[in-house]
Amino acid sequence: MHVRSSTFRTDPLTTFGRPWTLFLWYGCVVGGLFLCLLTPAAAQDTPSPSTPPVAVEPNSPKDTAQDPAATSPAAKPEEKSQKTQEPTTKKKEKRFRGSPVIAPLPLVSPAIGTGLIPVVAYIFPFSKNDKVSPPSTIGGGGLITNNGTRAWALGGQFFFKEDTYEVTGGYGRGTLDYNLYGIGLIAGNAGLKLPLTQTGHVFFGEVVRRIVWKVFVGPRFSDGESFLTIDPHNSNIPPLPPDAGINTALIALGFRVVRDTRPNHFYPVAGSKLEFTADFFSQALGSKYSFQHYKLNYDKFWSLSKSQVLAYDLYVCDTGGQPPFYGNCIFGASNELRGYVAGRYLDRHMYATQLEYRLSLPKRIGLAGFAGVGEVVPGPSQFFRSNHLLPDIGGGPRFVLSPKYHVNLRTDFARGKDSWTWSMGVGEAF
Repeated sequence: MHVRSSTFRTDPLTTFGRPWTLFLWYGCVVGGLFLCLLTPAAAQDTPSPSTPPVAVEPNSPKDTAQDPAATSPAAKPEEKSQKTQEPTTKKKEKRFRGSPVIAPLPLVSPAIGTGLIPVVAYIFPFSKNDKVSPPSTIGGGGLITNNGTRAWALGGQFFFKEDTYEVTGGYGRGTLDYNLYGIGLIAGNAGLKLPLTQTGHVFFGEVVRRIVWKVFVGPRFSDGESFLTIDPHNSNIPPLPPDAGINTALIALGFRVVRDTRPNHFYPVAGSKLEFTADFFSQALGSKYSFQHYKLNYDKFWSLSKSQVLAYDLYVCDTGGQPPFYGNCIFGASNELRGYVAGRYLDRHMYATQLEYRLSLPKRIGLAGFAGVGEVVPGPSQFFRSNHLLPDIGGGPRFVLSPKYHVNLRTDFARGKDSWTWSMGVGEAF
């Protein structure tokens, strides 16, 4: 659910459409940790100071006698009230130093059907004395749709020691019913669907440490297993995947390097994030397949005014070795481009780039508009061909769920090359 935590950025709608063995953790936990944030009530203001005593005229003995009686009793009760108020305020601040998340997220996906993603999570500072680290997140999510898909996941992301360490981990289990369109752009354009059912579980863990210049480096580990079956309802289907009907274990060691200068991970208005991850699946570790999966992300943010932000995103994916079909780069599965059914276009290599304009309005309302373009190709030499391009354009409203962290509930309507999608999520797409 990596908590896009503070660094959490996956959309639950599009992510659950991707084949799940490698990505259930990212879809259910990292993608859906922030929904319907419950903001704690603010503490009351401290009472105003007591009224100063009335001036005493020297030629009025009566006033002199009454003055202490008039002023002193009035001051003492108010001072007592102020002392009583302070501990109450401190108790409230201590009790509500984080923000809970309890809500369902509606899902309408051409890939896995119509359903619900229930989410329970908590956003909080890992240490009350740490004013540097971003907030941490723990939570769980589920997935229930009308085509028989059922899944759940638990996980968290923790920042501590004044933003020196970041620890992410999670576990997920379930069954996904989805369609495979085949490998490559031609297969995706053909529109042939192979109905698949994939059952399994996955564990993911990662620890990174800040080295220098806000650069974090550290190892990661994933261990998953799945069983894939086919239920074709017609003969007009793509070629069958080689691992159908057998148990498949995927185990990988890898690493992550990230430099993050965003002042707010949930709604960045400035700064940038550069991230590179590499996962090495090997038969020597017990994995059925030996392959490599690389990802590069670059996000940049500009504050145009107090209420306007311009955001840029670049995503590059590369796969080497002999991966299963769901180990390839999958277009539209991690918010890299909206407007496409996750899993329709997948191949060895992929890039996607997009620009988004974000506007904050009064009453917690906001708007966003975006446009982008990308490709999936079998080899790097085939990039940037006009007939391979997959553009998108769209936008939608926003609602601020948490003024404390500026966490938005977003709805996006997007148009792709020959399809359109709408999605709901918590937090921005990137």
